[in-house]
Amino acid sequence: MASGKAVRWHIGVFLAPAVLVYTAIMIIPLFGTLNLSLFGKGEGGPVFVGLANFATLFGDPRWSEAFWNALGNNLWFFVIHMLVQNPIGILLAALLSSPHLRMAAFYRTAIFIPTILSFVIVGFVWKLILSPIWGIAPGMLDAVGLKMLFAPWLGKAEYALTALALVSVWQFVGIPMMLIYAALLSIPDDVIEAAEMDGLGAWAQFWKIKLPLILPSIGIISILTFVGNFNAFDLVYVAQGALAGPDYATDILGTFLYRTFFGFQLQLGDPHMGAAIASAMFGIILLGVCVYLFAIQTRLRRYQF
Repeated sequence: MASGKAVRWHIGVFLAPAVLVYTAIMIIPLFGTLNLSLFGKGEGGPVFVGLANFATLFGDPRWSEAFWNALGNNLWFFVIHMLVQNPIGILLAALLSSPHLRMAAFYRTAIFIPTILSFVIVGFVWKLILSPIWGIAPGMLDAVGLKMLFAPWLGKAEYALTALALVSVWQFVGIPMMLIYAALLSIPDDVIEAAEMDGLGAWAQFWKIKLPLILPSIGIISILTFVGNFNAFDLVYVAQGALAGPDYATDILGTFLYRTFFGFQLQLGDPHMGAAIASAMFGIILLGVCVYLFAIQTRLRRYQF
C-alpha cells in the first residue's frame, strides 16, 4: 500500500465547474478592465499610458470634481443603509423570531418579497408614487393631515439621494432580516433556557445574550451592504436617468462609470477612462473588504460558537 495522505481528487472535480464559471465571468473581465485602464486613445489605436488615466481622474478638475461628488454620494448611500436598513432588519428579525408571534411566516414573506422585484419595477413604481403631479404620496399624506410634509423629494437636490436610498432600504431590508433571523435560530436552546432561569425578559435576553452572539452575522451583513452599495447603479438609473439629476445630486460611481464608458447624449464614451473609474471602484471595495477581514472579523470570531 502506498504511504502518505491520499489525494482527494473529488474536491477538485466538484470545485472545477464553479471555478471555471467564476474565472470566465469575473476574473478575466477584471484583469481585462485593469489592463484597459492603462491605455489611452491614440491616432493608430490604443496607446499604453500607464497611470495617466488615474492621474487625470484624480488630478484634472473636470474629472476629479465629478468623481469625488459620486464617491461622496456613494458614501451617503451606504451610511443610510447602515443606519436605517440594518437596524430595522435586526429589529424585524428579533420580533419575528419570537415564539409567541402569530403568522410569523406570512410577515417574513411579505417583508422579503420586494427583494426579489426588479430594479426597473421598483424604480418606476416609486417614481410614480412620489410624483407631485400624479403620485399617490400627496393624497396619502393629505388623508392623515400631513400634506404640508410633502415635497418633490426626487426633484430637489437636497432630498433626492436620501429618498432613493430609503427606497433601496425598503426593497432590501428583507436580506438582513432573514440573515439575522437565521442567526437567532442557531443560538442553542440551553443558552436561552439559562437566561430565562436567571429571570431575563425577552428584550433583556436580546440585548445581553442574543445580540453579542449574532455580531459575526451583523459584520457579514455590513460588508455585504458596503459591497452592494458601492456597486449600485440600477435604481438611480431607472429613477433619475444616466445624468443622475437633479444637477448630479444622485450621481454615484455606477452612473458616473456608465456615462464615461458608454457615453450619453452629446458626451462621447471613453472606455479607457471608464475602465479607470471601474478600477478605482474595485480598489475602494477591496480596501473596505480588507479592513473588515483583518480589523473587524478577527475580533468578532470570539463570539462564534
